[in-house]
Amino acid sequence: MSEKFQIGDIVEGVITGVQPYGAFVSMGERAQGLVHISEVTNGYVKNINDHVKEGDQVKVKIIEIDQSENKYALSIRALEGEKQEAAINPILEKEGEHGFHTLKDKLKEWIKQSE
Repeated sequence: MSEKFQIGDIVEGVITGVQPYGAFVSMGERAQGLVHISEVTNGYVKNINDHVKEGDQVKVKIIEIDQSENKYALSIRALEGEKQEAAINPILEKEGEHGFHTLKDKLKEWIKQSE
């Protein structure tokens, strides 16, 4: 069944159980994975129940596959970085419209002004 998913795939699933060390996610009829507490979000997670609960629908990224056991190591945190990049990219594209410049571009101007 591990041929169905590959490392790096982003899939939707449902939280089927929550333990102090992580959350179990069902990714279809015969595939289940674990989001370790360290992969729930960026930063320290004191109580996993503050972030996920049984029945939640989540998007996860497959970060490891144990083919012999048909088990998947999953990450929600890995997708947070992708969301931030998507939110930042439109800002970077419009950078010139708002007068923002990199420090490198402004440095020459500032040196001339200081002389």
